[in-house]
Amino acid sequence: MSTPEGQYPKNLLGRTDYERFGGRPAFEILVNEFYRGIADDPILRPMYPEEDLGPATERMLMFLEQYWGGPTTYSEQRGHPRLRMRHNAFKVNPAARDRWLIHMRAGVDKMNLSPADDAILWDYLSRAATAMVNTFEE
Repeated sequence: MSTPEGQYPKNLLGRTDYERFGGRPAFEILVNEFYRGIADDPILRPMYPEEDLGPATERMLMFLEQYWGGPTTYSEQRGHPRLRMRHNAFKVNPAARDRWLIHMRAGVDKMNLSPADDAILWDYLSRAATAMVNTFEE
């Protein structure tokens, strides 16, 4: 099904995934919990060069909101996501992917989604994390 630019497919109840998952408050829970874990992670923290994780938190929040059918603020402020390109400067190996998924799982669990919505979100996050792997070096 094709949708006009900036429009997201809606389910039979007329809601986007973003709305069904709980909108901005739900995604804030996800990214805040994720970055709580990142703050002390010896493998992942070096990939976030800013002293304060606030800017990274906001970027991820905007990206996830847009991806799931919410506001398009990410593209308006930063252009196309280009996830692989933006992560290419960092050594993302399977260990980093696995650590990322541990912290993301903690965030998803805090969202208290239905089992079906949890599975949809987790499937995307798992595939996205694997797609970012750019080396098998330790």
